[in-house]
Amino acid sequence: MVWLYLLLAGMIEMGWPLGLKYAWTDKGVQIAPAAVAIACILLSGFLLFLAQREIPVGTAYAIWTGLGTVGTFALGIVLFGEPAQALRFVFVGLILAGIIGLKLVST
Repeated sequence: MVWLYLLLAGMIEMGWPLGLKYAWTDKGVQIAPAAVAIACILLSGFLLFLAQREIPVGTAYAIWTGLGTVGTFALGIVLFGEPAQALRFVFVGLILAGIIGLKLVST
């Protein structure tokens, strides 16, 4: 169950940078996306807290931030037209390899 908490935490971790991106507009700060960002920070952190009951803190934190990074990278390309250069994919792939490796060696 703790691995499910960590997976959910990593997925929700993507919500706060996206919320912040949508919150800042040429009209100033938009309250609803900023509130979503804050909610994602709190929920993601709480799920990480639950996952760390059984998963070592270094492993949990690396996977949590890695999942958020990889997901936000992909969403940035899809939603905001960010660069989809091959080398960016290579380096994000290394992060993904690290996530998979940490899961494989965790007890």
